[in-house]
This record gives sequence, C-alpha cells and structure tokens, in this order.
Amino acid sequence: MFHRAFAAAAGLTLATVAQSETAMPFALDWKFEGPAAPYFVAIDKGYFGESDLSVEISAGQGSLDAIPKVATGAFPVGFADINSLIKFLDQNPGAPVTAVMMIYDKPPFAIVGRKSLGVEAPADLEGRVLGAPPPDGAWAQFPIFAAETGLDVDAITVEPVGFPTREPMLAQGEVAAVTGFSFSSYLNLVRLGVPEDDISTILMADHGVDLYGNAIIVNTEFAAANADAVKGFLAAVAKGWTDAIADPASAVSDSLMPRNVAADAALETRRLELAIAANVVTDYTMANGMGGIDAARFANAIEQMKLTYEFNSEPDASLYFSDAYLPEGGFALN
Repeated sequence: MFHRAFAAAAGLTLATVAQSETAMPFALDWKFEGPAAPYFVAIDKGYFGESDLSVEISAGQGSLDAIPKVATGAFPVGFADINSLIKFLDQNPGAPVTAVMMIYDKPPFAIVGRKSLGVEAPADLEGRVLGAPPPDGAWAQFPIFAAETGLDVDAITVEPVGFPTREPMLAQGEVAAVTGFSFSSYLNLVRLGVPEDDISTILMADHGVDLYGNAIIVNTEFAAANADAVKGFLAAVAKGWTDAIADPASAVSDSLMPRNVAADAALETRRLELAIAANVVTDYTMANGMGGIDAARFANAIEQMKLTYEFNSEPDASLYFSDAYLPEGGFALN
C-alpha cells in the first residue's frame, strides 16, 4: 500500500510540474533550415525548460503566414519580418501583435548577381536584366534601394520570374542578377554549380536601406498576462543564438538535422553561417547587444517604407516594437 501510495503521489507531483509549464508554441516564418537551428538548440539544451516553458516549433510559409497565427492567438509567439508586421497592423488596426526582439538587425534583402555577367555594385544593374519574383520580399524593397543608391531604374530591364526559376535563370545567364534573400539565393546558386567567387551579394542594408529584418513577435494579450514567460522565452532564444554563433556546425547537426532528416547538413550549416555574418552579428549588435533597435534608424525605416507602401493612417512606431521584455542593454553576443 505504501508503494502504491508513493507511486500515486509521485505521479501527482509530476502532473503538477507538467501543468506548471507554460505552453508557448512557436510559429516560424519558413522551413526548418539553417537559421532555424538556434531555436531547436534552445529546446535541446533546456533553455526554455529553465523558465518552465514548453515550446513546440512549427514551420511556416512566410511572414504573411506567421503574423496572423500570432495575431489570432493560435500561437503566442512567432518569427516574422517586421516590415510585413507594420503593414499588417496598418491594415488590421488594433490587432494584438507586436515585435519584442529583433533577430535580423540587417535584413537579408539583397541583389545577388554574377561577376562574370558584370554585376558587382548597384550601378552595374543599369543596362542589364534583373530577375525578380513579383511576391519577393527583397523585390518589394527595391524602390527604396534604387532611391538610396541613385539608380536609373529606367535603364534596368526587370524580368518577372518565379521562385523556382530565379536562381536557375541566373546560373544559366538568362538574367545578370536577381532579388532575393542573401543566404538563400547565394546557396541556391552554389548548388547549381556557380563558383562562389563569381557570386556578388549586394546587401540592401549596406546601401542606405534602414529597414530591419525578422523579429520575434508576440500576441500582446498573451504577453500582458504572461510577462515572465515572454521574458524567459526571449532569454532562451538569445542563449540558443549565442550557442549557434559559437558553433554553427553543431547547432545544425545536433539540433536541426533530427527535425529535418532530408536536409543537407553542410548546406544548412553554410546557410546559418551566412545569416549570422550578414544579418545577426553586426556592428550594432556587438556594441548594443542582440534584441533591441535604434529608435532613430527605425523612424527612418518607417519613412523609407512610405516610398513603397501607402499607409492608411499615420504610422506609430510604438505599435510595432516593444523592448519591455528585454533586459537592459539587450543580450550580449560575446
């Protein structure tokens, strides 16, 4: 009887512990590729568990898929492009969603070209053919890039292309450059046999485009009722990224590959390394920590958005990002 009573008590204790965990399903914006590895690292190393969080990660189909999931409360947290979030909130005023931790201090919006086809700098696009998928996030920012670099857009032939044909057309020389995410288009070209030293990556953020990139977003109603859980979630994410930055190969092999067995580990490691170097570890994040934003830059980014998007009402930066759940000084990356 004692053993049965002890077992029952133990079971009750375990059930109580399980019930004490806060469930925080996390909606990614895309597939389980290299840049998603840090979040799985946070699961595998128990960083979420340290804050009594139960986190299950779901793949997505783009920011326009992740944002509504969080806004409706289907997911309390997600990962999405903040520029898409700004437009969503303009079109859905009062929706309970905001960004709380910047991950891509520099967005991956880029022009990816081939040196052998004469494209190494922005001005080289003039007189050449640029392949651009109409729904592409990088293409959406091209007018800002063109304005900031003084490009004569009338001198550029823009060829609408599909996502599946974008890099193959560049590899075959049918276009001289394409718009895309820096790490994805680059690696797709490498897989198609284009020599790495023939690929030029023109990151829009290095040429006057002040836009930020992807951020952790939260349902504001959930966050108001679970502030400590949100803080713990962000701290765990930061630890996952810090570990991935220190050892990208292990992050991919140990934490990503078990969730995507069909992936190419070497390719996804390279994808993660490119994202870290170009988008996550920047001069700003090294000096100010990861997670926060510069208010002046963000204000200018919103002004730049007006070149490509007509707001229904005057934008309010306070609706789009909150640092209330971040530690003072952000999360150190070193």
